[in-house]
Parts: sequence; structure tokens; C-alpha cells
Amino acid sequence: MRRRRKQREEESMEVSMTPMIDVVFQLLIYFLVTFTTPDVLAHLDISRPAPDASQTEQRTPPKMIRVNIYEDGFSLNGRAVSKEELSRILTRLASFSKSQTVLITCAGSSEHARLVDVLDICAGAGFNKLSVVSAE
Repeated sequence: MRRRRKQREEESMEVSMTPMIDVVFQLLIYFLVTFTTPDVLAHLDISRPAPDASQTEQRTPPKMIRVNIYEDGFSLNGRAVSKEELSRILTRLASFSKSQTVLITCAGSSEHARLVDVLDICAGAGFNKLSVVSAE
């Protein structure tokens, strides 16, 4: 009879690893979720200089220059101009700021050669931000 008890006691003494593994994984997930990385940028001392009134007046945001190409001519910001006037005005505007955007709107009935002329004028003036739009 004693032998049977020993066998039963030995069987009941086995430790199941499954619950321990479950607890370890739950702790791992808990620590991963609650872990916060230190915010490096929050500890940097970034102090920008106060804006100077004279500097803010001189800086103006770049305005868009609108060139329309029609079947019979050109217009610059709503004003009809010839090809020579367009070249002269765009060259003068580029001397102030070449970072301005030139929006070129082509009428559907205009010739492709006129678009090429305007692109050449803009490139010759020094503009590098060009947008071409087709209008019906």
C-alpha cells in the first residue's frame, strides 16, 4: 500500500510550466506597453531670437506670378502684354526674387509654340518654379 502512495505523491509533485510561461509573457507585454522612451527633444534648450521689426518688414512671402496664354496673346497677372513686355517684366521680377512661382495657364485654343516661348522667357529670366495648367 505504501508503494501506491509514493507513486501518487510523485505524480502530484510535477510542476506544470505552462502557467509560468503565461505569467512571464504577460509581464513582458505589461513592461513593453508601459515603457516610455525619454523624450530627447524635451530636454534640449532651443531658444530662438526674438523677431526684429526691421527684418520682418523686409521679408515678404513670395507671390505667385500668373501668366495666361491665349490664342491672340499673353497676359501677366490679368494685364494684357506683348511677348517683349512679358520678357522685360519677368526679367525685372526675377531680379527681386527668383524663388517666386510662375503659374502658366494655357487656353485650349492657344498654340504650343506660345507655351514654349513663355517657358523660354521664364528660364531666361531665372525662374525655376514653373507650373503649367491647361484651361478650357
